[in-house]
Amino acid sequence: MSTATPIRIGTRGSSLARWQAEWVADQLNRRDVPTDLVVVSTLGDQRSGPIASLDERGVFTKSIQEALLGRRIDLAVHSLKDLPTEPVPGLGLAAVPARESCADVLVSRAGVDVEQLPAHSVVGTGSLRRAAQLKHWRADLEVQDIRGNVETRLEKLDAGQYDAVVLAAAGLTRLGLAGRISQVLPPEKMLPAVGQGALGLEARADDQQVLSAVSSLDDAATHQAVVAERALLAALRGGCLAPVGAWARLTEEGVLLLDAVVLDPEGRQRLTVTVDGPPAECTALGQQAAEQLLSQGAADLIDAARRS
Repeated sequence: MSTATPIRIGTRGSSLARWQAEWVADQLNRRDVPTDLVVVSTLGDQRSGPIASLDERGVFTKSIQEALLGRRIDLAVHSLKDLPTEPVPGLGLAAVPARESCADVLVSRAGVDVEQLPAHSVVGTGSLRRAAQLKHWRADLEVQDIRGNVETRLEKLDAGQYDAVVLAAAGLTRLGLAGRISQVLPPEKMLPAVGQGALGLEARADDQQVLSAVSSLDDAATHQAVVAERALLAALRGGCLAPVGAWARLTEEGVLLLDAVVLDPEGRQRLTVTVDGPPAECTALGQQAAEQLLSQGAADLIDAARRS
């Protein structure tokens, strides 16, 4: 039995965040690495209203990173889609476990899919990316903001405030709520957020004990895919809240394939690109995709989203 000092794992307090942190803790415990969970309150947890209105990056991660730098925790478990792409001096992405589904899904009260929703149905989402793609797909739907954790959003749906909501498949699956899914949204209509479905394990760059302990949790294919997606977002200067979607994955031939999309807030303009290359060149691949999107006018669409 290990007598090492427990690794203190920092997490948000939501059911999904705790599930993710407890999963990491369990994986480490199985490797004879003791752990303690530390719940950290973040700006995104404390404020109400649309996430975009907070006008600050890292609303779900900054407080946890500060706890990491302040040595109050030793390892942060993030939903990778919430982690800003700007590097934080002294911290690094220690591991990215194998990805859950990165898809978005529709949960509708009537159990119907997007095409079957009646005109003017009210669909809830807290994401500009989802809203813009949904409006491009079905301009006749009424897309409204929704806040709260997964359970709260489902409660609002069940109470009749919305006809449907768009959520991440990974969150519902991890919480045992996959039975609520009405439709897995096709990527050609709804590309996911950068890093969606993946966990980001962040540690201090000089903490060799923690870096060594979590290294076995890293999945190379997932790590390369999310690096490509995050390089794309960084080069676009989009931030986590911009209407940017991306999906990178390894093909059976061992090629890294990246699809990306940028839209204006109302979904009227939609720019897409597909690139591929060797997995080892994942950063360059993301940058290449961003350059192609910028050449099509992506910067103007992202600026329009910030102004909105």
